[in-house]
Amino acid sequence: MTVPWTKSDRRWRRLLRPAWPAFLRRTRPLSDFWGFDRGTPVDRHYIEGFLAEHREDIRGRVLEVQDSGYTDRFGSGVEGRDVLDIDPANPRATIVADLSKLTGLPARAFDCFILTQTLHLIYDLPAAVRSCHHLLRPGGVLLVTGPAVSRVRSGDFWRFTPASLSRLLEESFGQVTVRAYGNVLAATAFLSGMAKEEVPRRLLDKHDEHFPVIVAARAVKT
Repeated sequence: MTVPWTKSDRRWRRLLRPAWPAFLRRTRPLSDFWGFDRGTPVDRHYIEGFLAEHREDIRGRVLEVQDSGYTDRFGSGVEGRDVLDIDPANPRATIVADLSKLTGLPARAFDCFILTQTLHLIYDLPAAVRSCHHLLRPGGVLLVTGPAVSRVRSGDFWRFTPASLSRLLEESFGQVTVRAYGNVLAATAFLSGMAKEEVPRRLLDKHDEHFPVIVAARAVKT
């Protein structure tokens, strides 16, 4: 997502509309943009932490959705970058296709597929996971994240738990490791539109499997 606000814009929004403790009395969020207009959205803290943990998997030929930002940032030993998008107007897309259909998707082409915050926008989840499996070479790794809680937008179908994401992936992949990130304070802050810069990191880094913000998985094609 392209952020139209400068770093200075976001800092002034945080200063002029401080989050603490007013958000506990609000019935509308501080931000209508997941916190992008105030800084870095809280869920990005966990997504980026997950990818940093698995940077050794981001190697060889890597596929990402919409742009190659995470590949560029976290990749190690990347030999090729491809971008998947359903939108043909995206100039960065090297593959224009629908992830819920095999049409236009190359078979056994990638060593790693970074799929962040995308599955919940696809109604036919089993078909999308089969496509992920189709795209990867044997031994290839799918790094996937999905929301456990989030603002709802048009075309938004699903939320995930560790159990649901694990079962979904295990139908196609041989090795699946799933982890929940976040806690009740982080979830409340995220739903309220706060930016991660407004929450002490020591609080963000406490994880409670009963109140995740995102669910993430590493799945290996055997």
